[in-house]
Amino acid sequence: QVQLVESGGGLVQAGDSLRLSCAASGLTFMRYTMGWFRQAPGKQRAFVAAIIGNGGNTLYADSVKDRFTISRDSDKNTVYLQMNSLQPDDTAVYYCAASRTTMSMSRYEYANWGQGTQVTVSS
Repeated sequence: QVQLVESGGGLVQAGDSLRLSCAASGLTFMRYTMGWFRQAPGKQRAFVAAIIGNGGNTLYADSVKDRFTISRDSDKNTVYLQMNSLQPDDTAVYYCAASRTTMSMSRYEYANWGQGTQVTVSS
């Protein structure tokens, strides 16, 4: 079965950077759009970024555009989220997700999810 395992979260200060990783198994990696979502306490899970199977196109939430970069390595079946200039509002559990449909901001298009990794940004 499909398994997604996130790593790289932690506690950082405002202005710092982090890189999240998501290792995927049990799927033909290049056939899947991969996405990152986040969920802050008391809020719904929100789209962050997505990248299509061949890595040729990406999509970002306005709140992270120009600060976050999504990428993927098909040799390692891994998707990354480079997060720069982190702010306290970026504090959340970050989830990796996989979709067989076209790139989407909707969480309902993603059938497979990881367990999440906590990112905490202190001011």
